[in-house]
This record gives sequence, C-alpha cells and structure tokens, in this order.
Amino acid sequence: MTEKPTGPLSGIRVIDITTIVLGPYATQMLGDLGADVIKIESPGPGDPIRHAGPKRNDGMAGIFLNLNRNKRGIVLDLKQEQAKEVLRRLVPTADVFFHNMRPQAIGRLGFDYDAVRSLRSDIIYCGAYGYSEKGPYAAKPAYDDLIQGSSGLAVLGADADGAPRYTPTILVDKVVGLVASQAILSALFHRLRTGEGQEIEVPMFETMATFLLAEHISGRAFEPPLSDAGYARLTSPHRKPAKAKDGYICIMPYTEKQWSAFFEISGRGQLLDDPRFSDYGARIKNIDALYALLGEAIAEKTIAEWAELCERTQIPWAPVNTLDDLFDDEHMQEIGFFHRSTHPSEGETVLTEPPVQFSATPASIHRNAPRYGEHGAEILSELGYSDNEIYQLKEAGALMVP
Repeated sequence: MTEKPTGPLSGIRVIDITTIVLGPYATQMLGDLGADVIKIESPGPGDPIRHAGPKRNDGMAGIFLNLNRNKRGIVLDLKQEQAKEVLRRLVPTADVFFHNMRPQAIGRLGFDYDAVRSLRSDIIYCGAYGYSEKGPYAAKPAYDDLIQGSSGLAVLGADADGAPRYTPTILVDKVVGLVASQAILSALFHRLRTGEGQEIEVPMFETMATFLLAEHISGRAFEPPLSDAGYARLTSPHRKPAKAKDGYICIMPYTEKQWSAFFEISGRGQLLDDPRFSDYGARIKNIDALYALLGEAIAEKTIAEWAELCERTQIPWAPVNTLDDLFDDEHMQEIGFFHRSTHPSEGETVLTEPPVQFSATPASIHRNAPRYGEHGAEILSELGYSDNEIYQLKEAGALMVP
C-alpha cells in the first residue's frame, strides 16, 4: 500500500529520530496529515516498540504497525561519520527535525539546533525532553510512568486504599505527543508567514502539569489559595461507572434539567427540593453524596431499562465497553473507523483511521509501517547517492538495508 498522500501537510518533510510512543505518535499524526515522515533508526533492535507485544514477525509488533504507518524507514549508525553525512545531506530537504533524545546526547552526535540550523536556516527543530532545560531537572531521565508520578497523575488515579496508581495507558507520552505535533504545526504556520524557523522544546513534566492543572488548579488559582488543588467532582471516590442489576453503565446528568429528570425517573422526586442539589454550585459542594445517590438508584434497574429511560428523558449515558468491544461497535463499523489493509510482510492488518475529518484535504493511511531499514536505498537515491556509494555505506555498517 503506497498511495499519494492527500492531507494538508502534503509536501512537508519530517526527519523523525524518535522512539517508543511519544515521538512516533506525534509523527504518525503528521504522516496521517500527508507529511513525508522519514524515520531514522539505529542499528540493532531499532525502535524498541518494534518488539513490544504480539507480532507475526520479529520487529513488527502491532503497536509499531499502528504508530509508524505513513512513514519511510532508514537505519543509520549515527556514530559513524559516513552516516552523519547522510543525515547532513538529508536535513536541507526537510522542513522539520524532531528528536526525543536528551539535549546532551543529540549534541554529542553533532545535531543540536545550531548544527542543524547551519544546514537549513528555516528548519523547525523540535526536541521532546523529560524536563525543561531551564530547570534543575534538565538532565534527569524521564519515562511515562515517572512523569505520571511526578505530575500528580498517579495520586489522582489512586486505588480505594489511597495507594497511587499508574493509568493503564501511556497517557503522558500520548498527551505530550499531541502537544508536540500542535507545536510543530504552529511553527510551520509562523514560518509560512515570516520565513523564520525556530527551535521548540516540549518537556513532558511541564506539559503534563499544565494538562492536569487545567481544571485541578481550582482554588490554587488565587493568592493566597482558596483551597487545595483538585476539582471535587472529578476526585470523588463515587465518580465511576455504576453497577446496574446486570452490569455496569455510565450515566451523566449534568444540567439542571437533566438532574431534575433523573430524580423523577429514579423515584426520588423529593430531592428536587433538597438544597444540597439545587444548583451546580451546591451539587459540586455535595458531590460525594450526590454520586452515592446516583449509584444507589442505578443499582435498582437493568442496563436496558436505564438506557430506555435516559434516551426518553435525554439524559446522557454510554455503555461500559472493553477495548475489544470497540472493534464491533456499530458506530465504529458505520463510519469505517478501522482501516484494513495488506502489509507486504505482516499480511492482513487492522489500524485506527485518522479521527479528524477534512473536507478539502482528507487525512489518510497511505503507507504501511516500514520494515527495518526498508527505504534506506530509496531515500539515499533521492539524495543523489549512487548504487556503488550505497553499497559502500552498507559494507561499512553505516547503513542497514533489508
């Protein structure tokens, strides 16, 4: 599957020196939008996420297939001068240079911002790090779990006994990946208007702190603080899918009209006059009691009964799906959310389609995830390397091709 990209970033080239999830997720989105993403991997195992989870062939795990679609792959040993020269010749053809090494490491390779800018003055250079280079944590290593802990997320997701808990998704990497892609797009827009490139720093710790404090800043938005940080509605231990007679369901009355309707259909009409629940502010102050009542009421009926009542009274509700349920969901089936295609080495695959819809420049999945070093010779040929030069690079171990 190699089709011409149709997205709004068609014609933009991205050099992607990232691994695991944060960087590949960001560049996957840029690739879905039409960018020519060139993924540079190191010799050996390459991107570690190639080997994470179920796979048909070594180095082609399902996570890798989804995170690295719409990319071309090349393997360069950037510790060798010949490989560095390949990258130096590639930079002037690119619009974006994106890495998630610590600044000291990319500097030792000779590709810090100043070095890359000397090759293309208007380059958009993005580095995703654990912590801002301005602070005392700058040199600390960072991973998703560590930032979940240090940002406050693990405490927010604490177990019933109060023990902090990591969320069962790589939330930090994905949130920071989203922010990095937004930052790159913003810098590209600035360059379009002014011709000016720039360096972008996307730190994981600060990005997640901003993300979590969007609502949880609460009374700490004032000086002196009016309360501890934390949005009470979200931190209530009763805020969770509720158990009906035959399983779990999500029911979310929110407006005055919806809460009034819920009190009526649950046989608790007397609560309409309860001052604890009379308006939004009162309900937030008494959120634990309110959510406890919600749970007690939901336990009295089946999922089907609640679904019918909520539909009739326009109270928002949703089923509690497993991840596997998503693949059979009627809405997902109707909109064609899952992209089925044939990979040249992995056979039939199922990936998630880009969720954003563009009327004029649709995003698409137009290229399979690359096999290890799959496009190395192709990319070097585009840079003007002869077959003999490519062979010599391969023989020296600077380049690896299938």
